[in-house]
Amino acid sequence: MTMPLLSSLAVQQLLLCTAADWNANAGRLQRFARADATGAWRPVAEPIPVALGTSGLAWGRGLHPLADQTAPGKREGDGRAPAGIFAITALFGDATPDSALARAAKLPYLYATPDLKAIDDPASAYYNRIVDQSRVAQPDWHSCEDMRRGDGRYAVGAVVAHNAGQPVPGAGSCIFLHAWAGEGVPTAGCTAMALADMTAIAGWLDGAATPVLVQLPRAEYVRWREAWGLPAFSAQG
Repeated sequence: MTMPLLSSLAVQQLLLCTAADWNANAGRLQRFARADATGAWRPVAEPIPVALGTSGLAWGRGLHPLADQTAPGKREGDGRAPAGIFAITALFGDATPDSALARAAKLPYLYATPDLKAIDDPASAYYNRIVDQSRVAQPDWHSCEDMRRGDGRYAVGAVVAHNAGQPVPGAGSCIFLHAWAGEGVPTAGCTAMALADMTAIAGWLDGAATPVLVQLPRAEYVRWREAWGLPAFSAQG
């Protein structure tokens, strides 16, 4: 019998998000954990509402095999959140490195100074990377996202490793979990939620447990549940 994909990846922490269909710009997300990579999933908290991309979802580039292309693929500026399996690789926020949040973090923590930028210019050598621009001798980007924001959306967040490793230019960049502008307000392509929920998730994520985000339209969740080793999840998007 083939080992389910999440077991082969040694995943012990899972954020599972489903939406009604490819065009839905809202969904439900629930945390799951297990004692080892082949154990049974247990829910950690109740499902929460999340905001997705303005235009819904599109297949992203992550830890899952590239799926059939009957559904759209994620592109820069398409207003869609990535669907698939994605490692969660770092936390970020306004809290200083000596804050309780940063000191308790079990993932690398990026302090959002005014110089911290997320590069979304496909022509840049730094595309889809978060960089401290004060340490870049010759910035080559024409567009970027400020990680220090005044609206509170990046007060605390997590990095979703979509199109990571060697990023494909134009395949989408700067995908995060972060606080929403308000329930029902979609994003440019991230997954957003109430600040209290984001803060709780940030405190729970543990790099030693190989945390991932699995994000899918409901029909694709049903299609891939057994092969990927996903838990039962009845929350409707």
